[in-house]
Amino acid sequence: MDLDVFVTAHRAEWDRLDALLGRQRRLTGAEADELVVLYQRAATHLSLIQSSAPDPQLTGRLSQLVARARSAVTGTRRASWRDVTRFLTHGFPAAVYRSRHWWVPTALLSTLVAALLGWWIGTHPEVQATIAAPSELRELTRPGGQYETYYSSHPAASFAAQVWTNNAWAAALCLILGVFLGLPVLWILFQNMLNLGVGFGLMSSAGRLDTFLGLVLPHGLLELTAVFVAAGTGLRLGWTLIDPGPRTRRAALAEEGRAALGMAIGLALVLFVSGAIEGFVTPSGLPTWARISIGVVAELAFLAYVYVLGGRAARAGETGDVEASERSAAVPTAA
Repeated sequence: MDLDVFVTAHRAEWDRLDALLGRQRRLTGAEADELVVLYQRAATHLSLIQSSAPDPQLTGRLSQLVARARSAVTGTRRASWRDVTRFLTHGFPAAVYRSRHWWVPTALLSTLVAALLGWWIGTHPEVQATIAAPSELRELTRPGGQYETYYSSHPAASFAAQVWTNNAWAAALCLILGVFLGLPVLWILFQNMLNLGVGFGLMSSAGRLDTFLGLVLPHGLLELTAVFVAAGTGLRLGWTLIDPGPRTRRAALAEEGRAALGMAIGLALVLFVSGAIEGFVTPSGLPTWARISIGVVAELAFLAYVYVLGGRAARAGETGDVEASERSAAVPTAA
């Protein structure tokens, strides 16, 4: 595309759109119709320039012009409880459901890695010796030791808040750092599985695996699922850089990035629930079967939420992205 010819052909339309946007008085009906038509044309022109002959100065001018026109055409919009309800019943569960082909394998492989690490540590005393001195290991794993008192060492409310903050930060890092081809996500995931494997191995070698599972499973099922969802979504975001599919790389990253941002908010709510369980249920005096049952019910409720509500919303076309009216205008591109 000859950029100079293109600009000469359409400059008058852009100037006219700029003039309409600068009007201080209320537009007439004919002028409002003209504004809408010119806005649609300018959005198309911007997409053509970005894909065929990107020019920073012209792209910046048109981007600003299109943004002003979009604001004038659609008007200002305030968030409402309807948006919150739609996000919780459609957007978030659909986004989790759509990324299941990433986070389910991530969960299975990560669990296998944690189990293998736990087995290796639990069956090799020389490995345990590199973790801590024998006296420290006994203090960690004995009845009433540090593994058990960890969950009751602080008031339940403050402990739950601390756990929630740490887990929400880890999930957010997985989502944000996924754009770096997913490599930082793999490291964060490995660190989490290593910590789990160390506890598993040390407690099993001390003959207290049942106690360890009774402490971890009530909150760990939901907590780890949220971490796996975040990691899988981060890996998917990284893969989008490599293979954006039929979309342009910029459009694909924008769409997946907006969905990942929504996932971060939704997963923070999920981790709030798991943090509350860890703060109030895990250290409680309830029987082990009751505590584990609460964790299992929370996990099954989340999976049902994703596969029932999310599956239905995804099949209806929901992607977890913002509504179509809120997205940047684009034109079709050839694969």
